[in-house]
Amino acid sequence: MGWDPKLSDGAGLLIQIPDKFLREIMARQGLKLPPAGQYGVGIVFLPRDPASRFACEYEIERAIKDEGQILLGWRDVPVDNSDLAEPAKRIEPVIRQVFIGRGKGVTVTDALERKLYIIRKSSGHAIQALKLAHGKEFYVPSMSARTACYKGMLLAHQVGQYYKDLQDARVESALALVHQRFSTNTFPSWDLAHPFRMICHNGEINTLRGNVNWIALARARSRARFLAGTSRKSGRSSTTDNPIQLRSTTRWSFWSWEGIQSRMR
Repeated sequence: MGWDPKLSDGAGLLIQIPDKFLREIMARQGLKLPPAGQYGVGIVFLPRDPASRFACEYEIERAIKDEGQILLGWRDVPVDNSDLAEPAKRIEPVIRQVFIGRGKGVTVTDALERKLYIIRKSSGHAIQALKLAHGKEFYVPSMSARTACYKGMLLAHQVGQYYKDLQDARVESALALVHQRFSTNTFPSWDLAHPFRMICHNGEINTLRGNVNWIALARARSRARFLAGTSRKSGRSSTTDNPIQLRSTTRWSFWSWEGIQSRMR
């Protein structure tokens, strides 16, 4: 909490994809979702600038096509920012969901999860390369066939008020990872709110240098495009979350980079 009593370092909630809820919501838009586990949902923070936002969406759609998956559609995530602090409102992103169906050859959810990982990483690298005026406002809190992350520069009690989805009784989950952040070494921002895609954390992570160095070594030994930029400067928890997701998604030893590449195909 800062000088404004409504200004927070961030809070959020990681839950299972609410399939029943999204299925009914998207049906109203004329989109019939595939069975659970056969599609993924990306929650995306996008720039408010229309040109930059269009460019970001285009790169995501291109990455989906390049990976042989199916773009099912987009949805605007309904929010209520009436209780946000003014500094949080000034940098509030446009928040959308992208729905991605599995392509040919993807027969299990684990394989789809790996494709979604590559789509998120490759589209993010492409957007960074564009050097958009508002490109730093782009961030993907989650892109998964299993989980969805609702977070932002919010106080804990504001998460359910801000995200209207979370007020709907049809949003059901067998898990809930909840966090309110107290920043110690980075300024608060929408993307650095917790949870991340795999973890949430309070306290100091003192192995940051080793984490970054090991990933840099792995990148030097591997041509895998999903490793590029893994060690970009960010919060310690965010930087730690990256290799944890890589390990979880590939289910492979960090030392077997050839194996990782074969798994990601």
